[in-house]
This record gives sequence, structure tokens and C-alpha cells, in this order.
Amino acid sequence: MSRKPELKGRAARLARLLPAGRAQAARTPFVLLVVVLLGGGLIGLLVLNSALSEGSFELADLEKQTKSLTDQEQALQRDIDAYSSPDALQRRARQLGMVPGGDPAFLGPDGTVKGVPRVAAPEPAALTAPAGPGPLTPAGATLSTAPPAAPAPTVPPQPPSDPAAAPPAPPATLQPIPTPTPGR
Repeated sequence: MSRKPELKGRAARLARLLPAGRAQAARTPFVLLVVVLLGGGLIGLLVLNSALSEGSFELADLEKQTKSLTDQEQALQRDIDAYSSPDALQRRARQLGMVPGGDPAFLGPDGTVKGVPRVAAPEPAALTAPAGPGPLTPAGATLSTAPPAAPAPTVPPQPPSDPAAAPPAPPATLQPIPTPTPGR
């Protein structure tokens, strides 16, 4: 039963050229190579799929965090807009004891006054403590307000005959420093 059929003719001549035992041995490394390549490919796909799913979970967490931070930013922007509105600023200024300024007067570079300034703002009946840090003023105390002094007349400069004996230049006029608006 395990006997091989006997070959005749051309098949017998070809069988003599190829040895029978070697065909079995040459096929084994090829089969092993194919199995290793398929197994490696499957393991590679499994690792790649795991990495992609991990990345998608991380992406979902970051999207949730982004949405939360965006909501928080919008809430803070609404608060800033509410505190920056003219009504809120006026209400807060009145709570701090501030009064409207009135018409300003301007001092020109030549020393002339342009406009008619108000002498003083009306004083409130009783001052209250400011909401922020700062000195406290008693409710019965009054603030002294002196009318602004008129600017001194200026004399046009005379060119000196001797530059070394020239009088020193008058001091520069101090300019008020603008204060930044909170929340902007």
C-alpha cells in the first residue's frame, strides 16, 4: 500500500533527474517563512489597531476638554462684557463715591487756557468706604477742594546775546498719565 507506482517512459527519465527525498526538505523552509510572515502581519495589524483606538480615546478626551474650556472662556467673556458696559461702570463709580467730571479745560503749549473749567464737582452728603483697597474716609469728614490756580502768564523768550549766559530752560509741563481701562 505504501508502495509507489512504478514510472515508465518519459516520467521515469524525469524521476531519475530529480531526487525524491530532497523535494520534501525544500518545501519546509518555504512553508515556515509563509507562516512567520502571516503571523507577523497579523500581530502588526493588532498593534496598529490598538494604537489607533488608544489615539481615538485620547482625541475624545481632548475634545471634551476643549469644549469645557470654550464654555468657560465664553462665560468669562460675558462677565467682562457685563462689567465693561457703561451702566455698570457708572454704577460702580457711584458706589466708590465718584461723581461726573463735567466740562474740562485745556492748557495750550503757550500757557493759554481753553475752555471754562468747573471749579469742583459736587460733594456727596456722606462718603462711604471704597470697595477696593485704599484709605478710608470718615463719613463726617469733608474734602477740601480749592479752585484751580490760573496759569501764570508766559513771557516770550528773548534770544540771548551770549549763549553761555542764557538762563536755564523753563521746566517741562507735566502731562497726566492715562490709566488703562480694566478688563480691556
